[in-house]
Amino acid sequence: MEVQEVLICPAADVEEGGRGVRFPVTAFGEDATGFVVRHGGVAYAYLNRCAHVPIELDWVQGEFFESSKLYIMCSTHGALYVPDSGFCAGGPCRGGRLRPIKVVERDQQLYWQPDEFIRPARA
Repeated sequence: MEVQEVLICPAADVEEGGRGVRFPVTAFGEDATGFVVRHGGVAYAYLNRCAHVPIELDWVQGEFFESSKLYIMCSTHGALYVPDSGFCAGGPCRGGRLRPIKVVERDQQLYWQPDEFIRPARA
């Protein structure tokens, strides 16, 4: 079976510790967004949903990192997540983690791969 890949954006649009790029998905049957950020030179993608309360993380569209650029932060309650694993590093998300989305960087483009729970957005 061929693995489906969905284009997110040009890889250069996602700068180290900078703004992330949001993309539409269907998560667990509901309309949602995913996002991709770059940390340590690697692109990581997650469902844009806090593990503490199921709300979007970014405080301004695409702003996912806190001021030190070391953690992804939920804008609502300050939950902190490790960018390369999605695991909670502090705040009210204790023991939780972000839902990862497989991302592939190839030919200067970023793609995400749907799985059984995270599918392409409905038309």
